[in-house]
This record gives sequence, structure tokens and C-alpha cells, in this order.
Amino acid sequence: MSEPGPEIALTDSHCHLDFPQFDGEIDELLTRAHARGVHRCVTICTKLSALAPVQSLAETHDEIFFAAGTHPMSVASEPMVTLEDLLEVAAHPKCVGIGETGLDYHYTAESADLQQHSLRIHIEAARQTGLPLIIHARDADDDMAAILTDEHAKGAYTCVMHCFSSSAALARAALALDFTLSMSGIAAFPKSQELRDIFATAPTNRILVETDAPYLAPPPNRGKRNEPSYVADTAGIGAQVFGMDYKDFAAQSEANFDRLFWKAAQWQS
Repeated sequence: MSEPGPEIALTDSHCHLDFPQFDGEIDELLTRAHARGVHRCVTICTKLSALAPVQSLAETHDEIFFAAGTHPMSVASEPMVTLEDLLEVAAHPKCVGIGETGLDYHYTAESADLQQHSLRIHIEAARQTGLPLIIHARDADDDMAAILTDEHAKGAYTCVMHCFSSSAALARAALALDFTLSMSGIAAFPKSQELRDIFATAPTNRILVETDAPYLAPPPNRGKRNEPSYVADTAGIGAQVFGMDYKDFAAQSEANFDRLFWKAAQWQS
């Protein structure tokens, strides 16, 4: 059985390298990532008022790309994003996705209406640009499935369900739209067998891996600050879920990433 290493390419499809937990350490993080085969990262802007440092990371490091949007938990405290805002950011050569956006009723249910409005604006940006929508969903499965399905009927778009840890019903709704499910460190937690079973029902060409760093580090680093190199540990669990050798699972994940995040796949430094 193959193991993570520099000869097996892998992408961390979702992390937050602009967060203060990583100040002054980006070069070291990337060195550790490369040693485990993690050759690309997508760092995510969660509010457009904080775009500059995210964009700067992508401009400074060839292996870092970015996506931008307004996180649902920030919708009430930030100006409502406009379609024009998102289209302008999406024109940047290293902007490869729209979001993260979505619905979070766990902590911010009081802003549900605003979140839904923001989500639909992000969907239109994804539709117009052809860039993948990056979805955050927590305790809002019914509304999430309904909006994604309703909007898809108006015009197709691509989408990844970031850090998927929702219900089997939402997974089925997303997969019915040919969307992608992303495995985070949560899928590697010992008590996440039900989640692993949900992933096991998905086609292997609809799976990505991510860290959501600095959060949700998988074993053997659970409870510590997460970082891109640890996505290899989640990929190891993914290989087990699908009964694949690590090398084959990594190759499938890479092919899935390249298809969905086509601007990153086409990037030439």
C-alpha cells in the first residue's frame, strides 16, 4: 500500500492561510505540505473586506490559489455582496472559486433571510463565471437543498459542499445535481462512521479532500492547529472508505479537483 509522500500529488481544496494562526509561517507550511505531496492549496476569503491578504498570498506563492465570498456567519455584519463585486474578484487570474457562501443556522439563524439572499447572489456569480460555488452548510439542510435545487433549475452551475458533515438527504440532493462532496478532518474522527458511510455512497469522481485549516485537524493531530500537510491524513481515510490504494485515491481526487477548479488546473506560472 502506498503512503503520502512528495511523489504522490494532492491538493488541499479549502484552507484559510490568511488567518492569524499562520502569521509568519507560510513558507514553512508549504515546505511541510510539499514533503507529503500537497502541491496546491486554495485559500478562502470569508468576507470581501478581508480580500487583500488572501489575494496577496495567491499572488506571492505559485502553489496558492484563492476563492472569495461572504461566509453566511458574516452576512449580517458585512455589506451585502453584489454580483458585480463577485464578478470583479473572479476576473483575477488566480481566483478559482466563488465563496465560501451558504447557510448556517447553528450560530446565526437570526440572519437566515439575509443568508439566503446572499447565497443566491453567489450562485448567480458561479453561474456567470463558470467557477465552482463553495458551500458551507450547518443545521440548514432543508433550505440548502431547496435553494441549490431551485437555482440549478434556472441554470446549471458547479458546486462543492465544503467540509461536508450534513445529512444523507443533503448529500443525495447535492449528488443529484452532480455536485461534489469534500472530506475534511471530521471524516477521519473515530466517531464519524455515519459520515464515512454517507461518503461511501458517493461516486469517487465526486469527492475532494480539504483541511479547513486552521480548524478540524484529523488524527493523529486532532486538537492541534490544522495545516495543509494534514490533508494527506484525511486522504488516507478517504482511500479506506472507498477501498482504494492511497495513490489511486489521491489521483482520483486530483482529477476531480482539476475538473471542478479548472482555472487552477490551467494555471501556468
